[in-house]
Amino acid sequence: MVPAELFALNRSRLVERLKNNSSVDKDFWKEEMRKLAIVLMWGFSVTEPDCYGAIRVKDGASILFVPRLPDEYAVWLGRIAPLESFRSRYQVDEVYYLDEIVEKLKALQPSYLLTLNGVNSDSGKTSREATFEGISHDEKSSSRMKEYQCEAIFLEYCYFHGGCRHCSYTCICGSGPNGAVLHYGHAGAPNDKTIDDGDILFDMGGEYYCYTSDITCSYPANGKFTEEQKIIYNTVLAANRAVLAAVKPGVSWIDMHLLANRTMLSCLKSHGLLQGDVNEMMKWTKLFKKVNLGTTFQPDGLGHFLGCDVHDVGGYLKGHPERSGVAGLKSLRTARTLEAGMVLTIEPGCYFIENLLQEALLDSKLSQFLVPEKLIKFYEFGGIRIEDDHANWGRIAEVEEIEAIMAEGRKVDVFVPQLHLKGSQVEKWEEMTTPDVQISDE
Repeated sequence: MVPAELFALNRSRLVERLKNNSSVDKDFWKEEMRKLAIVLMWGFSVTEPDCYGAIRVKDGASILFVPRLPDEYAVWLGRIAPLESFRSRYQVDEVYYLDEIVEKLKALQPSYLLTLNGVNSDSGKTSREATFEGISHDEKSSSRMKEYQCEAIFLEYCYFHGGCRHCSYTCICGSGPNGAVLHYGHAGAPNDKTIDDGDILFDMGGEYYCYTSDITCSYPANGKFTEEQKIIYNTVLAANRAVLAAVKPGVSWIDMHLLANRTMLSCLKSHGLLQGDVNEMMKWTKLFKKVNLGTTFQPDGLGHFLGCDVHDVGGYLKGHPERSGVAGLKSLRTARTLEAGMVLTIEPGCYFIENLLQEALLDSKLSQFLVPEKLIKFYEFGGIRIEDDHANWGRIAEVEEIEAIMAEGRKVDVFVPQLHLKGSQVEKWEEMTTPDVQISDE
């Protein structure tokens, strides 16, 4: 008899190969996100028909699902084995009945299911992918939502529940690296990326009776922040709260912007991404050359007036401060002293824009404050923005609150067409919905 330890070893080898696969995001292991891989008999040595095996890649735990046999089975085919006997016989960690598979997998909240599907290079035959009733309720790695589908959900919700027939501006559904594109969603980048597990950032606002809103929420698509995302989210949250606590009639908008810069630089330093004196990071030269490191991570302004236009009028009027020529301040939508009744957005953001980071690394005045070996981890990070419409004085959610909300949301069934496709249908759908852009060298 082949010892069960051999198949346990096979499962262990599979887990290690998945962890070392460059196409699998390594953050899953650091954050202990759960994935499952449904495999064949090779990993379990199960002789009974109609069984399913699953491996939790986080820790290699094995799960076996067996059919719930009717009483008549014992009459014709012999004694019905209890669940516990499967556990000991095949040396697996957990055993359940097959009719519980959807319930148990949902309870595990896997990021997505990895199902065995490939072509035998020798015979040319394709393996039959595991399937069962209810598998489409779990997101699969080859067919995730598009950014524009999230945009569509937002537009429908605003109109159906809020009577907002129009949006204030083109929705910015920037996921992953697109989160670092400040005005993503335009005609050249029309929210058409496939959202990967863990991607983050949405900037959208409804328009009601010609009055606009402009709100940015940053949260991970899988409902769980990675350690890097926590660092940047809490950095931006600290800046947002610092400004909300300080803003009032009589304060300078420039001072509010610099307060956000200082708060974010201090937080980035505390997490080891920066080094040195924060005061030195924020100095200016008399010739208005860039020295403020805050511009590298937030090249745009802190916010803007909000009214019948999303970037409302009144930013630079006669008799009020003129636009600054200093890098980091010249992008501000206003330099005015705030007055009672003004409505503004407060939207600090921390972005990892490759060309700005490269410029900073090549500039000795800035590079002295950077820790390259830490920053390199964030090159494909994108960005995080937390935008509050000041008139509302809304409270911003913390990491734990967002994760709790996302966990509740995962219980809601939302029909996403591509999640119900199988095999070659998925590839055809991806080809159909992914633009074929060719860039000429000329």
